[in-house]
Amino acid sequence: MATVRRKKASKKDFILLRASAMFREKGFSATSMRDLAEMVGIEAASLYNHIQSKSEILQEIIFRMTNDCNVHLEELESSNLSSIKKIESLIRFHVQMMISKCDDYTVMINEWMHLSEPYLTNFNIQRHQYVVKMERIVADGFQQKEMKGISPYVAVLTILSSVRGLEFWHRSAQKITPQEIEDNMVNLLISGLKKN
Repeated sequence: MATVRRKKASKKDFILLRASAMFREKGFSATSMRDLAEMVGIEAASLYNHIQSKSEILQEIIFRMTNDCNVHLEELESSNLSSIKKIESLIRFHVQMMISKCDDYTVMINEWMHLSEPYLTNFNIQRHQYVVKMERIVADGFQQKEMKGISPYVAVLTILSSVRGLEFWHRSAQKITPQEIEDNMVNLLISGLKKN
């Protein structure tokens, strides 16, 4: 029995992986269960043995990513790192997520509005709390004289928008390594925040 569950779980993971790529490429609304079944290589009716609906797939992808982000931020909040080091860690984390889990991350930032209730409200609350916590780290950095007097909201918006732009790097022909991207983004964004 355990073997059957493991196979079913791995099939579900495979479905989620393919769905994430399709949602990123075509968008949630333009992707049908039939398209997904074709991509996975099974009959559309067979998808429902592994997943209940397209909405459930979206929820799993988005909340898996949301959970990863929240866990990382909570660990940082409870650490003894300086504010500037916390922000650096957040930048690195988001860059790494966009590079290593590009499909899932892109679905989270571009397709969340297609969540059904109560998941949409839950996501919006978590997203707002996440941004507020990041803003608090920037504000603490200013109070501790580690960072310039920049609006915490603008700082967080700039960081998250910069990471979001990495979606285009994945599609470009630029010959730059993921590590170079991460290091350059950290240097650029931290130098804009760090007090001289």
